[in-house]
Amino acid sequence: MLQQMIITTEDRQLLEPLVRSALEHEKRVLALGIERTRERLAEFEIQYEMSSEEFERKLNSFDLDESIEFSDWRMEMGMLDLLERQYRTLPFARIPTS
Repeated sequence: MLQQMIITTEDRQLLEPLVRSALEHEKRVLALGIERTRERLAEFEIQYEMSSEEFERKLNSFDLDESIEFSDWRMEMGMLDLLERQYRTLPFARIPTS
């Protein structure tokens, strides 16, 4: 469901390009974060010779003992999920023309 956010200003001509630029910048930052997080996940997958999906299944079924490294791996997976959800919201952001 689309939701609306209202930003009020006394100078739309000044604020609108700033908001557009901020949205584009955030999109680039999120894309970079997604790329870096995927690289870190790939490092875990190579080190432990299993996919992140397999790791998650094994961890949830208690086939793996919790460790600091596994906590880091799980946090990276959570971060990837968050970054991807944030990134997916950006194509729906619209600034109506006046």
